[in-house]
Amino acid sequence: CCVLGKKSYFAAAVCIMTVTSMLAVSYLKLQSLSHQPKVIQEGRRCRGKIAISTITALEGNKTFIISPYFDDRESKVTRLIGIVHHEDVKQLYCWFCCQANGKIYVSKAKIDVHSDRFGFPYGAADIVCLEPKNCDPTHVSIHQSPHGNIDQLPRFEIKNRKPETFSVDFTVCISAMFGNYNNVLQFIQSMEMYKILGVQKVVIYKNNCSHLMEKVLKFYIEEGTVEVIPWPINSHLRVSSAWHFMQDGTHIGYYGQITALNDCIYRNMERSKFVVLNDADEIILPLKHPDWKTMMNSLQEQNPGTSVFLFENHIFPETISSQTFNISSWNAVPGVNILQHVYREPDRKNVMNPRKMIVDPRKVIQTSVHSVLRAYGKSVYVPMDVALIYHCRKGLQGNLPRESLIRDTTLWKYNSSLIMNVNKVLSQTMLQTQN
Repeated sequence: CCVLGKKSYFAAAVCIMTVTSMLAVSYLKLQSLSHQPKVIQEGRRCRGKIAISTITALEGNKTFIISPYFDDRESKVTRLIGIVHHEDVKQLYCWFCCQANGKIYVSKAKIDVHSDRFGFPYGAADIVCLEPKNCDPTHVSIHQSPHGNIDQLPRFEIKNRKPETFSVDFTVCISAMFGNYNNVLQFIQSMEMYKILGVQKVVIYKNNCSHLMEKVLKFYIEEGTVEVIPWPINSHLRVSSAWHFMQDGTHIGYYGQITALNDCIYRNMERSKFVVLNDADEIILPLKHPDWKTMMNSLQEQNPGTSVFLFENHIFPETISSQTFNISSWNAVPGVNILQHVYREPDRKNVMNPRKMIVDPRKVIQTSVHSVLRAYGKSVYVPMDVALIYHCRKGLQGNLPRESLIRDTTLWKYNSSLIMNVNKVLSQTMLQTQN
């Protein structure tokens, strides 16, 4: 590209832009070439110890792998959900062993640290590798180098390889249960409300809980409702129970909640029509529909092309209670009786109520707690006259007097079936142990 005589600045600028864009295109081509899988060994059997822990530390590398998932929504890749140090982890490589042809391929990973670290040095990350074209690997190993011995590396099973038909409509993801969790009564009530509303599966990332809570979890696991994912994150990192960094030497916020939520979406991508991201003390209460299925049918009809539905969170302070539904047989059970808490805090001027979500997991790429970071399809705010999140916890607006709160008895619509179901669980868990 040359400029003859006294060309205008415009022509020169166009020339520079053309050269720059050509360089950019060739750089991108180089980049994509460098990420293509390459055969590095042949005639090998697939070895290496298969990882069985939920969280696997890569040796000396400030990288922790949760699980790899096959993802062919854009191209044929393995997407590993992990936790990395946002500055210190520069290069990772996927080692794919193809059993069929005995070849080992190495593919340079794209490390995508999620944008919502909230100041912590470690954050959720997608470690994405192109898969070999002529092989559908069942396992992958991760290494910081394209050279070495695969036999010494842990092997991770790649999930979601085979498409499944949905086994459930709604899966609730709860992360993370920690702090010797013992809010037993409210947990049982939430679980029974989820079931009344149409949930078939609840996935809980459990760090720790009380002995009594373990009994309750065991009951729900045996019933087939709950799947517990062990979440020993504090064995690997200094965790904070706050969501934002306090300059206190911790590594990651809120027990790695964001990583767990992302893992839960991918884990249930092929088996659940919808995934619900909320905490155990939160219940999305429909106001116009009897259950979530009819509510979501209606919302999808009204919002075509929407994959993320955001519901407004409303606090029902546990300090203000009603004497209605003061059930004496529940008083010995630790935890809050939500049926007694029907006063919610008013909206605050200039303060947005946080939201939680029901999502189509196949359309989500990355999620945060209160919104998705990357997704196919639109997000929509669900109006409060359609549904709200009942969130019974310590108040956020100080000790407001009862007359400043709004009486909202939506929950009572479900009281008879809820009481009956909770009694059934109590009789089969704790009350049995007291005989």
